[in-house]
Amino acid sequence: MAESPREDGPVETSGLAARIEALFQTVRRPDREQYTNEEVARACREATGESFSTTYLWQLRTGRRDNPTKRHLEALAGFFQVPPAYFFDERQGAEIAKELALLGALRDAGVRSLALRAVNLSPEGLDTVSELIDVIARRDSARRRPAS
Repeated sequence: MAESPREDGPVETSGLAARIEALFQTVRRPDREQYTNEEVARACREATGESFSTTYLWQLRTGRRDNPTKRHLEALAGFFQVPPAYFFDERQGAEIAKELALLGALRDAGVRSLALRAVNLSPEGLDTVSELIDVIARRDSARRRPAS
């Protein structure tokens, strides 16, 4: 079964399908490519010893099915290396989603380079960088707004 195209932007993480999709978009193979449904389904089958087809995963991922077993969700959590609470606990799920968003941002070479360079800055230097980022973000936002 062919996988449907997806945007690379941030994913809303409310709802099971959105949380699964966020994992696919953020947690990548070592070559930085996205895992396929087949790769994940195979790994989940091996982890649980239960049926876990590519089609079933696609259905979960797209919201066509939304009532997986606890073992299936635990297998997905294990594959993507997140706590099972990501699926079961709203508060913890939201915190994990924030960490995943950070991971996704750090995949960008420019963001990673800035973060690594900022590691050795003093607290005052970090405050200055933060203020500069805020100013630039406001300027960029104003440029993107259509003129009235």
